[in-house]
Amino acid sequence: MTRAATRVKICGLSTRISLEAALAAGADYVGLVFFPPSPRNIAPPAARRLAALARGRADIVALLVDPDDAEIETAIAAVAPDLLQLHGTETPKRVAEIRRRWGVAVMKAVSVETAADVARARAYRGAADLILFDARAPAASTRPGGNGAPFDWHALRGVRGRLPYVLSGGLTPANVAEAIRVSGARAVDVSSGVESRPGKKEERLIRDFIRAAKSV
Repeated sequence: MTRAATRVKICGLSTRISLEAALAAGADYVGLVFFPPSPRNIAPPAARRLAALARGRADIVALLVDPDDAEIETAIAAVAPDLLQLHGTETPKRVAEIRRRWGVAVMKAVSVETAADVARARAYRGAADLILFDARAPAASTRPGGNGAPFDWHALRGVRGRLPYVLSGGLTPANVAEAIRVSGARAVDVSSGVESRPGKKEERLIRDFIRAAKSV
């Protein structure tokens, strides 16, 4: 049986050029960050313009970190996302509440350092539509993701076939194929791994990443 091509999310897009590069290369998801401490943060008017260009060509993901209701309303009004990515310390109860109240699918990020962290994700079964496994941020970091660090992909062996998940954290064009083979991931997410500096996406790296991910 032929394995379906890996789905790819390019996160932290903030310009038309980088968005078009991602779409042309075959990105399945495009991520827009609504989190001011991030160098990839995008203002609602700019996000609205990018979402309009992406609609119908890829799933639109709005990333928020421990958002209050007003922040969720702002993101939804701006981009009408296909998915809300919750990248903070949101509890299963809060995730389920957001999914139910706004009627939008939810991707919940879980920080991973060991296999025990992966096991925690089971608490979100039924609350979130997807789990995104990302490397645990350094203690001094001002943001929970996009730090360019990988974790031990073998830690995901225990959830293969049990949870729908996306692999993130330290992925690059050079390592994403191996990461997919080791982790069993059917979807991957990249941000810093296709940048020349924080927040500056490179078209060549986006193309190379998507090509490598979909070749597995």
